[in-house]
Amino acid sequence: MRRAHGAGLAAIALTDHDTTAGVPEAVGEGARRGVRVVSGCEFSVKAPWGELHLLGYFLPPDDERLQVFLTRTRTARLRRGEQMVGRLQQLGLDIDIAHVAAQAGEGALGRPHVARALVERGITPDIGEAFAQYLGRGRPAFVAKPLPTLVEVTALVHAVGGLAIAAHLGERGSEGQIRQFQAQGLDGLEVRHPSHSAATVNRLTKLAERLGLAVSGGSDWHGDTLLGETHAGLGEMDVPLEWLETLEHRRTKGVEAEP
Repeated sequence: MRRAHGAGLAAIALTDHDTTAGVPEAVGEGARRGVRVVSGCEFSVKAPWGELHLLGYFLPPDDERLQVFLTRTRTARLRRGEQMVGRLQQLGLDIDIAHVAAQAGEGALGRPHVARALVERGITPDIGEAFAQYLGRGRPAFVAKPLPTLVEVTALVHAVGGLAIAAHLGERGSEGQIRQFQAQGLDGLEVRHPSHSAATVNRLTKLAERLGLAVSGGSDWHGDTLLGETHAGLGEMDVPLEWLETLEHRRTKGVEAEP
């Protein structure tokens, strides 16, 4: 939140993968610094091409239904991390799950944490090389992630009063496919993202307009060690405050429509 304030942001969405840890503290610090915090989470769900990332906005961190789901997901992530470490050990690499867990801290364990452990152990020079050699799809330590369905996650998000936004689609997803996602509970599209070209932003924006979907955007900041084509620095993306206000209005209407 100090970084967000220093970057001149009026608002920030905290959407870590499979956890809302840190959200209450961020909300408090944001209030002290005049930065609005949108409480959220990033989910992974099944998609025709493999995996779709779904941003849940306006999620109450203390909701038991949400936390039960996220606890189950993090447990599956830990098992996957153990399997990846096992494969790395079979390759003769000096790494164990404790090294990976130290990188994850209280967050949901994932491939970036395995990659960071490989860098810390001096096995690869950087995170990109860790993925290229060992952790990317088709590489020797890759393990597929167990994924819930889109319907399951959008139903949960709506039940706790949130909105479900498809993250960084890029060139994936035809209009017909997005219409199917919309029928399964999708509320909007993340149109502005570091990985999106101007043409992609234009395509997704027009698609959202035709389908009556909300739009959002963000830096996808994962910390300063993960910048590049897919992650920008905090505050480097131009996202209109009006978009957040529209999302809030849409969310309020949805809550009022609940029986």
